[in-house]
Formats: sequence, structure tokens, C-alpha cells
Amino acid sequence: MRPKSKILIIAGSDSSGGAGIQADIKTITALGSYAMTAITAVTVQNTTGVKSIIPIEPKEIFNQIKFTSEDIKPDGIKIGMLHSSKVIKSVIRSIDIIKVKKIVLDPVMVAKGGTKLIDDKAIKLLKNELIKKVSLITPNIPEAEILTTTKIKTKEDMIYAASKLIEMGAKNVLIKGGHLDSKFVNDIFVNKKEIKIIKNRRITTKNTHGTGCTLSAAIINFFSCGKTLKKSCELATKYVHTSIKSNIKYGKGNGPINHLSSILINKRFK
Repeated sequence: MRPKSKILIIAGSDSSGGAGIQADIKTITALGSYAMTAITAVTVQNTTGVKSIIPIEPKEIFNQIKFTSEDIKPDGIKIGMLHSSKVIKSVIRSIDIIKVKKIVLDPVMVAKGGTKLIDDKAIKLLKNELIKKVSLITPNIPEAEILTTTKIKTKEDMIYAASKLIEMGAKNVLIKGGHLDSKFVNDIFVNKKEIKIIKNRRITTKNTHGTGCTLSAAIINFFSCGKTLKKSCELATKYVHTSIKSNIKYGKGNGPINHLSSILINKRFK
């Protein structure tokens, strides 16, 4: 099988393999595309939490993006953990140069265990500049609350927060509803023309580490392969739902999901 598209991932590394760059590579590979990377930070973590974060120099993040893209032009870009305003500036500068049109931003702000992964100055820059340069932003509810300074307790609140992000300059928004207490998880896709509620039955499990990273990587994969953004969001949520359903139970804390859920091996290797 030949790769369907080429994706550049700009994100942090997760040593436990469940989130970040590692989850993105697994997702993009499992869905049939080719993954390239620009690492923004190295985290020391496992399923129980984050022990430390080692930032990569903004200049070297810029160089990773530019040098890689000069050789293999990406069809799409997924942006994850950006921990400082200097890093965000270097990413903005690099994407302005390489001119890739299809970009999905997952505004990673807080780790599953509660560790803050971005500072206030960076959040301001992300809101004021970066969201205007991407095709889609995919905050979860706590991230949407931070970005819009609103409280979200209902589907209607999610739609209101998404509309505020559109007013800030976002072209398309997918707010993930996993943090609301309900039988179904409602992810809400919003732009100036439409609102689409993507509904999946909630799976009761603590093993959901890396779901946000995985979802945004899956979206850019489908989007770069020619699907519409709305359809890409629908297909990506199905992939994540199936991957959570596997419930592989690795680690002592919030375990990873099964990125191999989409793969059927039909060749024998000897």
C-alpha cells in the first residue's frame, strides 16, 4: 500500500507513546498516510502524569519545519503542543514560508493529569494570530473555556463558545464534548455557514490518554486526502471512538487508546 498523503506534525513528544508526536505518527500511519515531524518539546511522562518538560529552541523548531518541507512538501499540517509565545512565533513564521493550505490546530493547554503545558502569553498569541492561519481549531471544553473566557455546561454553551472563536478569526471550529457528563459525547463542528453535532455513545473507561492528539491527526489525514472538513471530523471521531472501545489497559493511570484499530493485516510476513 502506498501512502495517501504527506502530513507534517508540529507537536511535543510523549515518552509513554500515548499522546503527542507518537500518537500522531501512529494515527497517520494507521490511516494510510506518511508522517513527518517537527518536535516542539520533549516530555518525560507516563500514564500517571507528566514529570518534566524539556523545550526545544524556537529556532530549531523553525528549522525542522522549513528544512523538512523543502524536501518533502506536506499536503497537510497538524499543530499540537506550543508551549511559549516564542515557539508560536517561530511556527507562524515557518508556515507563512512553506504555504500549506490545510492546517489543523489542536490547542493543547493542559495534560490529562492536570499539568499546564502552555503559558498565558502564548495563549494570547494563539488567540490573536495563530487561529486565523489554520483551517480548523479543535479545543476540548476546558481549552474552549480558556480561549473564550466562558463557562461551558451544555451543548448550547459549546455552540456559543465556537461562535466566539469564529468571531476571533477561526475559519472552522470543532469543540470536543468529552468533558460534559452525558450518555453521549457530542462533538460540535461550527463555521459561519453551518453547525453539525457529531454524536457517539460514551465508553466508560479511564484509558483515553491522547484522544485529542489522535483526533486532530486523524482529521488532517482525511482532510489532506480530499474529504471535506466536516466529513473529516465525522470520520476522525469514528476512528477515535473505535480506538477507545478497544480499551487496551496499558499503564497504571490514564492509559492510551488503540491506534491500530483501523488496521487489518492481510499479508503474511515470513
